[in-house]
Amino acid sequence: MEPVAKIPPPEPAVPDAPREPLMNEGEAGAIHRRIVALAFAAWIFDFYDLVLYSFLLVPVARELHLTPEQSSLALGTSLLMTALGGVIFGFLGDRYGRKPVIAATVAIYGVGSALCGFSQSLAQLILFRSITGLGMGGGWAPGQSLVAESVPADRRARYAAYVQTGAPLGVLLAAAAGGYLAPAVGWRLTFMLSGVPAIFVVAAVLKWMPESDVWRRTRTELADRGVDLRAILVHRRIFALLFVVVLLNSEAYWFTYTWMPGYLELKRGFSAVAASHLLIKMQIGGVLGYLTFGRVADRFGRRPAFCAYGLLMAAGTIPPTILWSAAVAVPGLISAAMFTAGFGTGIWAGIAPMIAELMPTRIRNTSLGLLLNVTRGFQFFTPILIAMLGARFGFGATLSLGALFSTLGALLVWILPETRGRSITALD
Repeated sequence: MEPVAKIPPPEPAVPDAPREPLMNEGEAGAIHRRIVALAFAAWIFDFYDLVLYSFLLVPVARELHLTPEQSSLALGTSLLMTALGGVIFGFLGDRYGRKPVIAATVAIYGVGSALCGFSQSLAQLILFRSITGLGMGGGWAPGQSLVAESVPADRRARYAAYVQTGAPLGVLLAAAAGGYLAPAVGWRLTFMLSGVPAIFVVAAVLKWMPESDVWRRTRTELADRGVDLRAILVHRRIFALLFVVVLLNSEAYWFTYTWMPGYLELKRGFSAVAASHLLIKMQIGGVLGYLTFGRVADRFGRRPAFCAYGLLMAAGTIPPTILWSAAVAVPGLISAAMFTAGFGTGIWAGIAPMIAELMPTRIRNTSLGLLLNVTRGFQFFTPILIAMLGARFGFGATLSLGALFSTLGALLVWILPETRGRSITALD
């Protein structure tokens, strides 16, 4: 009788190696503040360069002999190119990471802005504004993706708002440059000097900004398969709803901002300095609106905050536009209304967290880039439309359409799900 072979006992199970905690799973600390600070630096000069031409529109048009329609074409082209930049760099940010795309886009818009100072014709101005717009369109999404993926959920909205505060501060810098720097040194040197900060921002991002660990982990788990754009189709309903809401608020913003400096100077008789004073008050309101929006959204939810701030922007837009004649008779009303409209633009501090929380990591940067910049690309037509409607119905009545768009966007946000407190990897 043959001996029965002994079955060896099973090997003890090897426990999985402990998972390295993500940056968003701990307490907010120095690394989060560094990410926010660098993303803020990239965004403030992005927005500064984007709107600077609005504050230099009059002297540029005077020297290059541009009609209002040609000035509007140059304005609209830079916005159109942000759409292309958003598509290209949105994809690249999901494919190669948030950090390198931030550095690349800052370098591009810095070069484009400096080149604008060498423009000798409308064609050259459009070319250089196109380069600027291309870089600008790609810079917002990777910065907001990195912030959303890195900070704790209970602080996500306020940290995103701190970064987004770069928008009104960028407009504030542009207003100061248009009102004080350009009259002293000329619009050409103002453009050239505006490209200098990009050098320092790129160097700081490359040296001190960490890459998103959520993005790194997702890339590893997907075996480096890259970006699958079909994933957007899976989320097509939410994507479409977000597109409508963002488009309405983009129309509201650019109807208010693209022609406002020129409107005050050309139609209301303000000097460049006086117009800048009024726009600076508007941006002070904007800074406060952006700073407070995040805390309100973290406390009460994304939708209530978004709706309230959108309605404030609409209310503040009416007196300086369609009700100018009546409002100017009330001391301080125009200034107060501009401040209120600026405060309401704090709504833009809520765009990025909502998109980030409603999209999975593998298409988050692509979605952010598409939704912000394709809707902003539609604004190619806005300054042209304003010039056409303004000639027929008056610029005040035309700019007041921004209040209508803002109201619609504020109300339609209720069709989106509430995402306050949602894990950033919930859809992964």
